[in-house]
Amino acid sequence: MTETNGHATTTNGLDSANGNGDGGHGEPVKLARKDFTSDQEVRWCPGCGDYSVLAAVQFLLPELNVKRENTVFVSGIGCSSRFPYYMETYGMHSIHGRAPAIASGIAVSRPDLDVWVVTGDGDGLSIGGNHLIHALRRNVNLTILLFNNQIYGLTKGQYSPTSELGKVTKSTPFGSIDHPFNPVSLAIGSEASFVARTHDMDRKHMMEVFRRAYEHKGGAFVEIYQNCNVFNDGAFEAVTARDSRADMIIDLKHGEPIRFGKDNDKGVVATELGHLEIVDVASVGEDRLLVHDESRDSPTLAFALSRLADSPTTPTPMGVFRAVERPVYGDAMNAQIASAQERQGKGDLSALIASGSTWEV
Repeated sequence: MTETNGHATTTNGLDSANGNGDGGHGEPVKLARKDFTSDQEVRWCPGCGDYSVLAAVQFLLPELNVKRENTVFVSGIGCSSRFPYYMETYGMHSIHGRAPAIASGIAVSRPDLDVWVVTGDGDGLSIGGNHLIHALRRNVNLTILLFNNQIYGLTKGQYSPTSELGKVTKSTPFGSIDHPFNPVSLAIGSEASFVARTHDMDRKHMMEVFRRAYEHKGGAFVEIYQNCNVFNDGAFEAVTARDSRADMIIDLKHGEPIRFGKDNDKGVVATELGHLEIVDVASVGEDRLLVHDESRDSPTLAFALSRLADSPTTPTPMGVFRAVERPVYGDAMNAQIASAQERQGKGDLSALIASGSTWEV
């Protein structure tokens, strides 16, 4: 076994009794997608974007050489939250909105495990919003995948915290008057140490972003544009459709000037006031283009990038917005406990309960 960025990895998978050992010949067996695919029938609507995300994760995990018995998927409630059923790993279909809290407990108490959180725009940003932002600000060692389809799919089409203004649904028949969240902006504002965005129409891009998130030590947040073809079909089509991507997706690459477009003729510049604007490269010159730096300690530019697109109908940044090093919550907490035990010895629960102001009844 080796350790990379706090994650245990192996090429052996489970033991040979489960068909993933050395096969009795002393040679490690490379796991494949099928080894991470459970025997449960996948029960999403035909054509749902969730299938693409599931496939990307199942293809990626063998490449990461992870151990199935060291991998945990925790979800809340919603269509995306069926994810643990379909993974041949440990997992928990938990409480609505509470997946980050439950996963935090697992990650802190078992730092040897790889803990993933699967949530949706309703589960993670509505009832679970508080748990999400605190898991990110604490920098708990979690990989959080937020499926954003801008609708409540499981409960049949109510508006969600990311639905656009004016959205007509069963719960907003006259159009939503709620201003939507920008999940990437929210994560950066929560001081997340890793923030990225990808979409369900590009498996290669998803796998690369998920890989980066997994390799990051600390709280990693990934927003996934995911199509709900039943209740909100085509919500991201203006950006993610194959014939639109070149002009609509701003591909963020660390250390490179931010350019995009079919002819690579568009770019991003910073104004004197610090705002970011999309320009024609020919009119401003390449030397004016903003060079993407995901490792900047200040989140200011990453946040400004997240504000370039206020809806998925204009050129939209994809990729890693921010990847910085910060102390990991579990490491700090366990070090604090060890230090206290060294100073004071083993704790006495009875003495603790009887300490301070007590009285008899």
